[in-house]
Amino acid sequence: MSCSAPALDRVFFELGPLSIYWYGVIIATGVFLALWLATRESNRLGLNKDVFIDLVVFAIPAAIISARIYYVIFEWENYIGGPWWSVFAIWEGGIAIHGALIGSVITAIIFTRIKKLSFWQIADIAAPSIILGQAIGRWGNFMNQEAHGRAVSEAYYNNFMQYMPDFITNQMCIGGVMYHPTFLYESVWNFLGLVFLLMLRKYNPIRGELFLSYVIWYSVGRYFIEGMRTDSLYIVGDLRTAQFISILLIVVCIGIMIYRRKSGQVNRRYNGKKL
Repeated sequence: MSCSAPALDRVFFELGPLSIYWYGVIIATGVFLALWLATRESNRLGLNKDVFIDLVVFAIPAAIISARIYYVIFEWENYIGGPWWSVFAIWEGGIAIHGALIGSVITAIIFTRIKKLSFWQIADIAAPSIILGQAIGRWGNFMNQEAHGRAVSEAYYNNFMQYMPDFITNQMCIGGVMYHPTFLYESVWNFLGLVFLLMLRKYNPIRGELFLSYVIWYSVGRYFIEGMRTDSLYIVGDLRTAQFISILLIVVCIGIMIYRRKSGQVNRRYNGKKL
């Protein structure tokens, strides 16, 4: 569908030669609110609130590095023959949330082992915070007019998109074409996931299953939304990497839940605390 609308300014403010972009402000806001939510729950459970502050110091750099490595691996053909430094040119774009999650989990496992904490307890506390950060962070993609879906049809616009706020539809008008606001679909899905996890937490689920439920929830939504996007990474042929990883994570998480329950691991203790 053709359209014509001005885009929002990507720059939050400028100070001389320094430009602060909305993308960075939104991501920072997501991290701050996620950390606030995690420390609030830590206090409720009697844990030292500095635990998550210390964890974030290591987890954020690890997440950025692993997100870049993940992206480069699946886009390697675009870097072969190019300048060596392009592999590290993260400022030119090219990171993947699944890579960030992998790096964060590995960092958390190492961190909790060193600190003699229960990984599953820390992961459960972090789960609502992670999905909150993701829900907010997608609006950074909105400001950059990236991670959008394919062009919308006239019928879809008339039945759905015309009822969205003008600032959203205007921003999704790129190069004279109206695109699906997949950032919005995923953000809404993640906010619903946040509500689900906070409700589930009240019922005191088995330790570790709040985090595993987060992974399953996010993966279900990501699978369907990824099918609409135009910037997907592909693992082979027409198989989208994010969809393959999403299915894999769903199967693995369900398998872990079943295994931990049947093996009795949910009743074992680590450093005096249930795993």
